[in-house]
Amino acid sequence: MTVEISRTPVLYLSHGAPPLADDRVWTAELATVSAAITKPTAILIVSAHWEAAPLTLAATETVPLLYDFYGFPDRYYEVQYAAPGAPELANQVRKLLQSPGTPVYDDPTRGLDHGAYVPLKEMYPDADIPVLQVSMPTLDPAELFAIGRKLAPLRDQGVLIVGSGFTTHNLRAINLSGRPDGPAPTWSVEFDDWARRALAAQDVDSLIDFLHKGPAAEIAHPRTEHFAPLFVSLGAAEESLGTAETVVDGFWYGLSKRSWQLG
Repeated sequence: MTVEISRTPVLYLSHGAPPLADDRVWTAELATVSAAITKPTAILIVSAHWEAAPLTLAATETVPLLYDFYGFPDRYYEVQYAAPGAPELANQVRKLLQSPGTPVYDDPTRGLDHGAYVPLKEMYPDADIPVLQVSMPTLDPAELFAIGRKLAPLRDQGVLIVGSGFTTHNLRAINLSGRPDGPAPTWSVEFDDWARRALAAQDVDSLIDFLHKGPAAEIAHPRTEHFAPLFVSLGAAEESLGTAETVVDGFWYGLSKRSWQLG
């Protein structure tokens, strides 16, 4: 009798700023997402907050977190998330991605940035799963999709691949002095709805060309680094996009929190 082992799903998360930890609704949603997934053997995460070319692997040993934000109360700089390093996963990533003319670099001192540890702390608070963060070597959607496709075999080993960004992200066009659950601006609502429908239709081509196909895309993403991690997730889940499920929705200070589980 052959026992069929299902592949670990892939996530794209809208990760929030450090104050996400104060949002009881959002933190509960993230905890629900992780509770529904078989505990992964390791986590590979791509954050909107790390662009480095060639593709670079962060520390494979536990090092201090990277508090890559400014002007917040002291308590946000005291958060700890001492997840184990993932040297074995790093070796696998090198084998999958490194080729002649395409090197993979290492940054042994770089800790997890807030795009990585903020959601993971809510999802896996025990910090007992090895975590590896990798950089985005480009913001080109097609190239990131190809990287995700190469990483897909890790899913068969129980690795949870996470793209961490924000479905809409324009901090200059929202009112951060208002209520977190206040009305979202039209541009954010329209882009969020378009992205939802495009993924439901498995229209990867339109998503890759989102700056031209998405309504108000240049307002929703004046710089595209927060949508870019989605394409790594889409590539890693290419054969199971038909199972895409919204696991978090709604808006936070007008930004779309929409997050998907793929596979």
